[in-house]
Amino acid sequence: MPQNALTIDELAARAGVTVRTVRFYGARGLLPPPQIGPRRVGHYGPGHLSRLALIEELRRQGLTLAAIERYMAQLPPDVGEHDLAIHRALVASWLPEGSAKVGRQELERRAGRTLGEPDVERLAAMTVLERTADPDVFVVDPGLLHLGVRLLDLPVPLEAIVAAREALQKHARAAAGAIGRIFRETVREPGADPDAGAVPDAAARTLSAQMQPLVVQALVTAFQRSLKEQLWAWPAPAAEKP
Repeated sequence: MPQNALTIDELAARAGVTVRTVRFYGARGLLPPPQIGPRRVGHYGPGHLSRLALIEELRRQGLTLAAIERYMAQLPPDVGEHDLAIHRALVASWLPEGSAKVGRQELERRAGRTLGEPDVERLAAMTVLERTADPDVFVVDPGLLHLGVRLLDLPVPLEAIVAAREALQKHARAAAGAIGRIFRETVREPGADPDAGAVPDAAARTLSAQMQPLVVQALVTAFQRSLKEQLWAWPAPAAEKP
């Protein structure tokens, strides 16, 4: 079986849902069937976990089951877990209602492993979780937790994670400010005189909010393309000498 294989109980625990919910989504075709292993035990993988996170986010956003089924049916058959995570990010609220306060024991149950203080610090740096006044209680985004946990053992120092987060926040604020200024200065009512000036700030904010999903998707797409360009620009490793 794959190294990251999960039983249905483990999958439900990681996703923060019930086994009954997993079976229901599977019966509706929203989750692909598990891989059957020895003793006819079904095993699930990271892709199932990412699908569950996206389905739950769509549900929290108020979509009906039929709408969720249509959304999931439009995804490519071979969509990977990282692309599913991006889809979830695009439909998520800025302050996800799905974030929940959990104790350390529940956090480790959902993570599927024991978490030491360095692990918690790295997850906090990745904004996967937030600390609270109680050192053993955390605010966790369940849709990001399993992705963050998989990055814990990579050879990336904490300082690099913090620096990357600060760089992202800095440029995100700059992009949001520039886009906000464009909306404030150029948005006009439909059919209005081009020389009449921009609409009041309140109206501009309303129109900007309506465009928010498209703007967010454009930003994510642009960032993905730029990141891929950067990665491809890195020099290839030198061939090993015989």
